[in-house]
Amino acid sequence: MLSIRMTRMGSKKKPYFRLVVSEGRSALQSSFVENLGTYNPRMKPAKVEINRERVQYWLTKGAKPSDSVRTLLAKHLTRDLSVVADAAADKSAAPAQ
Repeated sequence: MLSIRMTRMGSKKKPYFRLVVSEGRSALQSSFVENLGTYNPRMKPAKVEINRERVQYWLTKGAKPSDSVRTLLAKHLTRDLSVVADAAADKSAAPAQ
C-alpha cells in the first residue's frame, strides 16, 4: 500500500521536510516513488510548496496520507482535496460492471 508522508531533511535542529509517496511498509528515510513537494516550518509563515495535481493523482490511485500530511493538506489545499474526496467516493460507490 502506498502512503504520502513527510521525510525529514535538513541539518541538526533545522528541520526541512519533503512530501513523498512511498511504500507504506518501508523505512521513513528510505527510497520513495515520487517527491510531491516541500514543507519548511522554520520560516514565518511556514513555507509550503506542493504539486497539487500529483497529490490528487496519488490520492485517486489509493495512496493514504499520514496524519501529519493530512493536517498539512487540510490547511493548505482544502478546496482541491474536497473535490478529490468526492470523486473517490463516487468511484467507490459506482457499481462494477
